[in-house]
Amino acid sequence: MDDLYREIIVEHYKNPGYRGELDPNDYTFEDENPVCGDHIRVDLRVDEAGKITEALFSGEGCAISQASADLILESIIGKTVDDVKALDKQYVLDLLGIELGVVRLKCALLPLKVLKAGVYGVGKDPEPMDLD
Repeated sequence: MDDLYREIIVEHYKNPGYRGELDPNDYTFEDENPVCGDHIRVDLRVDEAGKITEALFSGEGCAISQASADLILESIIGKTVDDVKALDKQYVLDLLGIELGVVRLKCALLPLKVLKAGVYGVGKDPEPMDLD
């Protein structure tokens, strides 16, 4: 089963469906993991009801961070901003479907951190977010 999930990660890394930037956007935020250098920016467009209609990411990093960003954004189209605020670490781990060590876990969670900082309207230098 892990092989299937690894293939999904590689596919989302090589052929992301949600890569790009939205200008104008309703929410945007970017951050990086200083330990490994992964960098993610997330842009969202939201309709009048608070539902996410478009979501794109940009940045550079390892296969885990980039695939995680693509999988997360794919999964939130049609959800509300409040739904996004409720996402947690387990949500991302379930999307990825593989066991991750501590270092790779930070890579996988960077897109969630950026997404949540954006919808919460956090400034440029956010405090570390609790993603549990």
